Amino acid sequence: MALALLLQAWAALTGTARATPYLPAHGDDVIEVLPRRADATQTELRRLRLALNARPRDVALATALAQRYIAVGRDAADPRYLGYAQAALAPWWREAVAPPAVLLLRATLLQSGHHFPAALADLERLLAAEPANAQAWLTRATVQTVRGDYAGATASCARLSALANELATAACIASVGALTGRAQPSEQLLALTLQRGASAPPDQRLWAQTLLAELAAQRGDVAMADARYRDALALNPHDAYLLGAYADFLLDQGRPADVLALLKEYTRVDALLLRRALALRQMPGAAAALATDVAALAARFSAATERGDTVHQREQARFALYLQRDTASALALARQNWDVQKEAADMRIYLEAAAQAHDAAAARPVLDWIARHRTEGATLRALVHQLNPGA
Repeated sequence: MALALLLQAWAALTGTARATPYLPAHGDDVIEVLPRRADATQTELRRLRLALNARPRDVALATALAQRYIAVGRDAADPRYLGYAQAALAPWWREAVAPPAVLLLRATLLQSGHHFPAALADLERLLAAEPANAQAWLTRATVQTVRGDYAGATASCARLSALANELATAACIASVGALTGRAQPSEQLLALTLQRGASAPPDQRLWAQTLLAELAAQRGDVAMADARYRDALALNPHDAYLLGAYADFLLDQGRPADVLALLKEYTRVDALLLRRALALRQMPGAAAALATDVAALAARFSAATERGDTVHQREQARFALYLQRDTASALALARQNWDVQKEAADMRIYLEAAAQAHDAAAARPVLDWIARHRTEGATLRALVHQLNPGA
């Protein structure tokens, strides 16, 4: 869900390495649109980079630059900035003992790469030194929710409540409640808190608005979900997490043309290119464009596999299931992904792959998980019924 949005939405900005170089067909093909050198953000980044080059172990400079890279990467939906942020922290990247500001940013980057145990270890070190660090508690809740440690996430949200504003706390709690049988009261509380939180920071409002859209979609209120997604886009039309979530909603509603319009500038991000390909799959007369996107995705996922990068497994499972028609591979990828993370989207792709494989036994871990935690949602409910009619 959107708990990751406030601090970790850039987790969705997956890498874009290609297995083979791209050769333009024509001399006037646009390969890359570079930021203008006069752009204020790029000017600021250059200034910080030059200063850090002169003083590479200056913690204040390094963390300021890493924070800016993360923010710019999120706003531009450009995954390369995560690597730039890690490079800024290079002097401390492998040091167990690091300054608190470095630990927080390192944990954020580690969780974006799905290195969850290492991220939690950094957060534990940070919270031992700074138990009143609200960002650390929120990031900890994020990682715990993704891993399915709902009790731990609830405890982290409770600690956050004494340190942050009402909107951050409500969104933290609602993100856990959405997966543990408390979706309706969570949605009601978050909506009320957002109405009262006009002065909350824009990132928090975006996080809350996106989560509210997801909650409406989860219970099947299409009109409400669509309105909330559009309200969130008005806050930030470039956020990669929001773009992916809204694209999935539009795909579920059979609105592929809207997906293509939404994502036309964001295909650098693998997860968003995947959504565009899924939209092309729904469009008549789009076979050539679909084949191009499928080839690009296959190359990107192949390169990721060669690097040992497992961040993409949920997307790879969707790619295998719906674009390659390889049910066995999709189910294997969904199972591997389930070992790492347990969000609603992870449950869905696992059950979809098992359903297409006609293998209810393979779905048992997720079916049991949903029953144990009372996870809600119209789509999940339909898949559970398909795989386990007596449930």
